[in-house]
Amino acid sequence: MDYEVVVAGGSISGLLSAREVARSGHSVLILEEDSEIGTPEHCGGMVSISALDELGVVPTRVTLDNQIESAEMFSPAGKNFSIDSRSQKVAVVNRRSLDKQIAHQAQNSGAEIRIKTSLKKIKDGEITTTDGNLKCKILVDACGVSSIIHKDRDGVLQSAQYEVYADWIEKEKVQVYLNAEKYPGFFSWIIPTGTGLGKVGAAGRGINAATALDKFLAGKGKHFIVRKIFAPIWIKGPIENFISKNIVTVGDAAGQTKPTTAGGIYSCGLGAIYAGKAISEFLNSGNYSDLAKYQNRWLKKFGKEFDNMLLARRLLERLDNKTIEKIFDSITPQVIKEISRAESFDFHSKALVKLLGVKGSIKAMKAILGGEFRKLFT
Repeated sequence: MDYEVVVAGGSISGLLSAREVARSGHSVLILEEDSEIGTPEHCGGMVSISALDELGVVPTRVTLDNQIESAEMFSPAGKNFSIDSRSQKVAVVNRRSLDKQIAHQAQNSGAEIRIKTSLKKIKDGEITTTDGNLKCKILVDACGVSSIIHKDRDGVLQSAQYEVYADWIEKEKVQVYLNAEKYPGFFSWIIPTGTGLGKVGAAGRGINAATALDKFLAGKGKHFIVRKIFAPIWIKGPIENFISKNIVTVGDAAGQTKPTTAGGIYSCGLGAIYAGKAISEFLNSGNYSDLAKYQNRWLKKFGKEFDNMLLARRLLERLDNKTIEKIFDSITPQVIKEISRAESFDFHSKALVKLLGVKGSIKAMKAILGGEFRKLFT
């Protein structure tokens, strides 16, 4: 059977784009190479409730693991400050359940789903899969980092994330540990999913993420690991073209994950919705200018934010531990209060500006980024 649209990849981006196409009455097939929608679960799962609402998802009791009230940041020497995040209404979602919930939306809208089926090649609108050949008008590439990893190795970091039982995991507090020697260009993290249960991870440039995470856990004390996940993450921002002839790229494959944290439920999910709507418009009109609306809408929504995060990423890549300590010394209660009042968890570059621009650290930041630093304030 032929379809108007075939979506390669059954994660959140593929599912949302398929949902939008199906809602418009067009035939769409989702191909998922794994044996279950929602696995493997690479994501930390943090997103605001308002973002989920914009994605058209009302989290269920099963989907919502936890709600976060604060985030604590640690320097290499153990200095710390805590940000009150209650006003931002940040949730930790169970990605396995969230993806299944969206898959149900897509299926109810008319989309078909095939598991254990992967894309092998596409030529002249004909798709070869592990389950046979298909024809389509549009292929949506939602295959994740695997689609982009070969294009630019500098944009990829290796990460490790374990599900851990430990009494030192605080139920409503995220913890982030900066250390340019242990996690160059990134950090380690603790994301609580419940009482004494959480996702503990580490990533960095040129390190063995698993070894770094094992050492981090050893320093935290008694714990029990119930699951280990290893995955590449993309931190170099969006690719140049989301659309190439009849191939539309969404989500991680389009580089729509945050350069600062590699999170992407909102930015990838909304991109997928824009893509699905643009594809539907194109299928109705036959006009490629309708298809181009997808990238234009995403850049209008996220372009400036991602530019600022890419500058912050360049800074993070160059920081040494001495400079990190100076930044922590410069942070005042007033700055922490202003960041805590920030309205959006999903757009956090303004909070980064406040941290980088505090008295005592701005000179160091200018020395690192040069003239680019002023772009953060425009």
